Amino acid sequence: MKATPFMIAALLAGAWLVPSWALADDAHEGQEKVAPVQMQKLPDAPGKQVVIAVVSYEPGQSSTAHRHPGSVFAYVLEGKIVSQLDGQPPVTYKAGDSWYEPPRIGHVVSRNASNERPAKLLAFLILDEGAKTKESLAGK
Repeated sequence: MKATPFMIAALLAGAWLVPSWALADDAHEGQEKVAPVQMQKLPDAPGKQVVIAVVSYEPGQSSTAHRHPGSVFAYVLEGKIVSQLDGQPPVTYKAGDSWYEPPRIGHVVSRNASNERPAKLLAFLILDEGAKTKESLAGK
């Protein structure tokens, strides 16, 4: 199923459900901005939670190599993102494209494909309850 602008707006409207500490902009100079918009425990999957976040890249910006402790689903909201997982070739995704990252696999490239325009993606992370959210989002 392809996400529609209405579905994305509905997800982003859920930001009021997020504790205020989670919305702090922890981006450091030169790093992408990660803004959690919703966190939810999963009653049908005991011990698991979902975190939804918007990751914003300035023109030419990239993330450092990292890995996440849980599954990640990514959907490009704006611009183009180059992503490469361990052992795979880099792939350029444009607005409307999505991909999946298995838990604990190396994410060796994650960058804005443009040096002139910003890019944004919506990330859905499935994590163990109690996982340190900020570290999970940053891949630490």
